[in-house]
Amino acid sequence: MSGPEPKRTMAQARRTRIGLSAVALLLALLVGGLPGIASAQQRSAPSRPAQKAPEKEKEPAPPAEPPPAPYDRDLMRLSEIIGALSFLRGLCGAADAPEWPTRMKALMDAEGVTPGRRDRLAGAYNRGYRGYALTYRACTASATEAAARYVAEGERLSHALVGRFGG
Repeated sequence: MSGPEPKRTMAQARRTRIGLSAVALLLALLVGGLPGIASAQQRSAPSRPAQKAPEKEKEPAPPAEPPPAPYDRDLMRLSEIIGALSFLRGLCGAADAPEWPTRMKALMDAEGVTPGRRDRLAGAYNRGYRGYALTYRACTASATEAAARYVAEGERLSHALVGRFGG
């Protein structure tokens, strides 16, 4: 058994009744139970010309992104490898260092047919670049080894792409 309920004042009881009445009225209006009130309000409102909302020029929807090509995963990996090589070869002062960003630009020009795809290619490139930029500040033996491995992996991947999908 619970203890005695606290006594409510007359003002509290009146506010509760008014609050419940307002909720019931609102619910009735929402459900449509009081059509007479709505039609009376419509009749009493002075007629004024309907104002049209300013029409905004509708921009054409962007073209739908085509489904990913069957070689997209390999292409994203190749972009990541090019990004890593852009950083590592530049860090170690290799003669071919300026070629890597140029190769990525050529890849984006050839394969970045939609803005979304260009963004994914650029994102993969940046991931590869930043991954090593966070780790290496100077050319070390391990940086040279990583670059050599990436060159070999990129070569294998590009040959496999051409062999399977042409190009």
